[in-house]
Amino acid sequence: MHKQFIADKKYKGEDYSQNPLPRADYENCVFTNCNFAGGFLDNQNFMECEFVDCDLTNTNIKHTIFKETVFRGSKLVGLRFEDCNDLLLSMRFQSCNLTLASFFGLSLQGTHVVDCLLVETDFSEADLSQALFDQCNLEKALFHRTLLYQTDFTTSFNLDIDPEQNQLKKTQFSKENLIGLLKKYDIVVT
Repeated sequence: MHKQFIADKKYKGEDYSQNPLPRADYENCVFTNCNFAGGFLDNQNFMECEFVDCDLTNTNIKHTIFKETVFRGSKLVGLRFEDCNDLLLSMRFQSCNLTLASFFGLSLQGTHVVDCLLVETDFSEADLSQALFDQCNLEKALFHRTLLYQTDFTTSFNLDIDPEQNQLKKTQFSKENLIGLLKKYDIVVT
């Protein structure tokens, strides 16, 4: 079955939590205030699309392609991005809630994550080289065997990254968040 091609369309205030978005290739579409929570976005293709103020909490995104996709002000709680089709995967996040989301094993080189809540988000075995985490709350975020070459955490906070369990090279931290590299040693810094 051939997927429909939909381009340059705007969706506003739609509820796809019970009745899924039709399967298609979406290009340059904007979804604003749409509800996908607990629903199905699996096997979809989104190219150069935007999700603005949407709720995708616990949405099934298996085999979905997100190419040059932007998420703004959206709730992405519990999303398992590692279930996506990683072909051409490229996303940006601004002012999003990514609590309990998982990016396990994904290549997210150069990704921009700005002003996001990343509580208990899993970045294990991901490649975050040259990524920017600007003003992000990384409380209890999981970094294990993660590539962090030239990753910028300068303005982020609540970091807990074990340098022995991750690959850091020219990774940027502020003086204030350096303590997050020493937590496992139970050192008191005054």
